[in-house]
Amino acid sequence: MSDFSIGVDLGGTNLRIAAVTSDGRLLEKVNVNTKIGVEPHHVIEEMCEAIRRLSSQYGNGGKLLGAGIGIPGIIDLEAGVVSKSANLPGWSGYPVREEIERRLGTPIFLENDAKVAALGEQWLGAARGVRDMAMITLGTGIGGAIVLDGKIFHGMNGMAGEYGHITVEPEGVLCGCGNRGCAERYASATAIVRMAREMIAAGEAPELAKAASADAEFTSQTIYKLAKQGDQPALEIFRRFGRAFGMMLADIVNVLNLEMYVVGGGVSVAWDVFAPRMFEEIRKRSIVYAATEPDDTVGKAEGASADIAVRTRRKTIITRAVLGGDSGLYGGARLPLLN
Repeated sequence: MSDFSIGVDLGGTNLRIAAVTSDGRLLEKVNVNTKIGVEPHHVIEEMCEAIRRLSSQYGNGGKLLGAGIGIPGIIDLEAGVVSKSANLPGWSGYPVREEIERRLGTPIFLENDAKVAALGEQWLGAARGVRDMAMITLGTGIGGAIVLDGKIFHGMNGMAGEYGHITVEPEGVLCGCGNRGCAERYASATAIVRMAREMIAAGEAPELAKAASADAEFTSQTIYKLAKQGDQPALEIFRRFGRAFGMMLADIVNVLNLEMYVVGGGVSVAWDVFAPRMFEEIRKRSIVYAATEPDDTVGKAEGASADIAVRTRRKTIITRAVLGGDSGLYGGARLPLLN
């Protein structure tokens, strides 16, 4: 049996763990029935018990190389602690890595969940074989990561890839970071619901109003379903979403000039209703994309962009993630292999 590693997805509401061989073959995937909101030591004990079981089951003929854990929030990589996480109250400053290594006696690697997801997509997903890529995750907010030469680029203190706080509307909606007009206030699940409620309050969206009154949760998924059915206010919300997201991506493409940009997260399922406007904005606002867009962009470009495109062979690919919720598990399992 091949050597293997463990990938852990420590979400805000659940805990998932997988054993993956060093060549990327999934051995087993498990869900741990524990409430993440309880004390960290309880969650860690449950996690370690699951890892022990997987190690015992697949350890004959193969060696456990370590475990990588994706955590939502800001991670102090050197100290091995969670610096800040809105989804994990009570975890800030807790010695996560030290406690797990003490229990298991194997190397443990902590990483932000969006960065781990990017590593998974780069290893076995949409960006397989692409050494330089970026990932944007669309969920409650916007997460992001940059992978250079197959490894996560952290920046000075691990915060590289904060795409959600690129300004797309100067003096726009107030963001929790203190700025106004951040991308995640216009291109996230939270933003979709906000725009829908504003339309309902203005009396502009009768079908959305019905859905909101019938569904106590009233999520972005509900609004997407209405958009798929042709409801114009719901479609307009996703057009606005696509515009803001496209503006953000245009900036990222101009700055990074990477081979591939992978879009994941729960809201990416609505790709069919927001992507057309997204690409429209990217074409309009990114000289880099205008010069490197796939499918014969030379004929579409004008002036300086056309001249650049004639001399450009490599293309800029913007695509959806393919591993879904498992990207973090594969990315976590990849971490011990890179360290």
